[in-house]
Amino acid sequence: MSEPFAPPSLDAVWPGSGAALLIEDGPGRSRPTPGYWRVWLNRPELAPVDESCVAERALHQALLDDPLRSVMAGQIEAMRDPDVRDNYRLFLGFRDAVQRAGTIEAAWAGFFRAGEIRVPPLFLDLLAQAIAARALANVDDAFQWRAAELLFRRQRVQVQEGRVLSADADTLDRLQQTGGLGSIGQLLRQAGATLPEAQVQVLGPDNGGAYLASRAIDDHHPFVLDLTHEVQQHLSHGLTLTMTRSQSGLKALASVLERWVLHTQGVRVHITPEPRVDDPAWRWHIGLDVEASALLNDLYEGEPVDEARLGRLISLFRLRFDNPAEQREDLRGKPVYLGLAMNPQGQLKLKPQNLLLNLPLAAGQ
Repeated sequence: MSEPFAPPSLDAVWPGSGAALLIEDGPGRSRPTPGYWRVWLNRPELAPVDESCVAERALHQALLDDPLRSVMAGQIEAMRDPDVRDNYRLFLGFRDAVQRAGTIEAAWAGFFRAGEIRVPPLFLDLLAQAIAARALANVDDAFQWRAAELLFRRQRVQVQEGRVLSADADTLDRLQQTGGLGSIGQLLRQAGATLPEAQVQVLGPDNGGAYLASRAIDDHHPFVLDLTHEVQQHLSHGLTLTMTRSQSGLKALASVLERWVLHTQGVRVHITPEPRVDDPAWRWHIGLDVEASALLNDLYEGEPVDEARLGRLISLFRLRFDNPAEQREDLRGKPVYLGLAMNPQGQLKLKPQNLLLNLPLAAGQ
């Protein structure tokens, strides 16, 4: 069992998501408030710096006072920095689109269903982060909170002694730059000092509370998720015992995906990790990332797949609808197979929109 702790409040986990400043507007719907947009305005892409001009500071303060106010083109053109002008144009267009959609879930889905996506990937990830926080409200399992980060944060995966370990890529990059010593470490690195190797820790039964505490302080953390679902123990006489880990990160991810589908699409599904697909009637599959999508397509079509690509497959999942009537009629009762894979560089970035666009729902769902 995981270390027991009270379900985290939305203002204590992923503080940069702004999830606590959303208003529930029915099941699976979260309406933005002015406070939610203030979180965006205080992000580094928009917050003034020492070099900011008077026009930039004035507009930023005006938006903090009234985040939904209209902004005239001249107010943006008056800014000295062209990058800042672009950032404000993107933010204001995005803000207005979300407000028109009514809820962040409707906006997120609409951006993908519209076809050509004109929203910066960072904005989509921040929406996904807030949606995930709302979907996990009242969940008291640190493994699920950590697994949910795969929906919006790039991971770096490494296989060590049969274990598949997933670490936050941005955190690793920062630790490599600072040695885990923050801004002081960065200064020492610039001065040519040798820094101690940064330490990371695998999320386990005894440090779940520490993980959540680290999230309340900083969006970066050194906790690694173990995605190993099965372990093998070699016995005497050439026998091998295969055991399923009770605290597999894949099991936690499966639970997160169930909650995500329920929250965003209102459909209850059951998802379980699978070591392989032994199904001669395999009818439908969804890759949870770019690499897995291409790999599953090739396997389904009977195309040759080399060992290197197969080795990058982290896991398969079986998805079943709790209510078969909610599944597309020609696939009713058939399992949907999901795939998760890292790219040749060992990176993993989930695309939760694939579940939105490719889940075989019945007409009208």
